[in-house]
Amino acid sequence: MSRLVYAGLLAVLVVAAVYAAYKTESPLTEQVSPTGEFGGVSLRIEYALTPAARERGLGGRMNLPSDYGMLFVFPEDGYYGFWMKDMLVPIDIFWLDSDGHLVSIISDIATSTYPDVFYPIAPARYVLETAAGFAETHAIATGTPLLLKNFQTVSK
Repeated sequence: MSRLVYAGLLAVLVVAAVYAAYKTESPLTEQVSPTGEFGGVSLRIEYALTPAARERGLGGRMNLPSDYGMLFVFPEDGYYGFWMKDMLVPIDIFWLDSDGHLVSIISDIATSTYPDVFYPIAPARYVLETAAGFAETHAIATGTPLLLKNFQTVSK
């Protein structure tokens, strides 16, 4: 009987270890910063640094707080297109140059627009997604900087 108890305990430990490893190694994104500032407004910023994290983005989120944004970091400037695949809430999309200044914006993009792809009017290195209405509420305009602690180290 003691073998059965040990086997059961071993099975529980293995399952717990696999679960813990899965939870640890599969974050939505690779890095989180407590805050950033965009247009004088504090934002909690979540980074999407890898291709998988960038593809997943905010898809599947049931809600998006008004003080929250996801920053997509690309290795070089480009005309990066975004769609609303798996999106459950409308968003504003901001394209920023390598210095973190806004170069293009599309506001209040509805979830029903998928499979349309939205592109910036100028090359961008970073893309920020926020809840729809952020741009209008905070009068965000071309040239507005996104300020983050260690912005340059994040971009590498």
